[in-house]
Amino acid sequence: MPKAVIFDFDGVIVDTEPLHYRAFQSILEPMGLGYSWDAYVERYMGFDDRDAFVEAFREGVRELPQPELDRLIAAKAARFQEVIAGSASPYPGVVELVTALSAQIPLALCSGALRCDIDPILDQLSLDRSFSVIVTADDVAASKPDPASYSLAVQRLVAAFPEKEIVPSLCVAIEDTPAGIASARGAGIPVLAVTNSYPASHLSGAQRIVPSLAGLAIADFSLLASSRG
Repeated sequence: MPKAVIFDFDGVIVDTEPLHYRAFQSILEPMGLGYSWDAYVERYMGFDDRDAFVEAFREGVRELPQPELDRLIAAKAARFQEVIAGSASPYPGVVELVTALSAQIPLALCSGALRCDIDPILDQLSLDRSFSVIVTADDVAASKPDPASYSLAVQRLVAAFPEKEIVPSLCVAIEDTPAGIASARGAGIPVLAVTNSYPASHLSGAQRIVPSLAGLAIADFSLLASSRG
């Protein structure tokens, strides 16, 4: 049995990537910095809001002072709240999986989204008490693929459950993007990847790839924990 399971959020629990894209474009297009959905998938998906804006301005060869970056992040967060109202749907089987696992082992959430983006959706799905640890873009200076967020998630799990003897190699991360896989692997955590956002050919860094989380149980994670593959 794994010591803990760490879920990504966008693209794993809910299909929010198109909603994030809409929110970004509502901010960037009036500035002449909009981009296509294909560009979002290829270049921006997996970034937190901070790094996504930095990349958009870099692509547009525009300077982005810190006060302007802070303003854009706040504007996008407000727009996202409008977009998600009644629009966020969980992926098949994920609510059942989270509920079942949380009754047996500690769970964490490790996301590049802002906490204010995540909490309303967890409340909508009645998952607000399922995760003992939540790490978001608010908590780290570098977004995925940097391992900082996953390393912090493990640190917080260790602090919350000292009796569990949690170590990275005995946890399992659930991810949907190459950046997320690289982040978890960089922190020493085996990965189960789900093809919600990318085809399996893009997720080769994971130890196991599945088409859906529906029907999975804790036994499906046991062989992954401590995997070195």
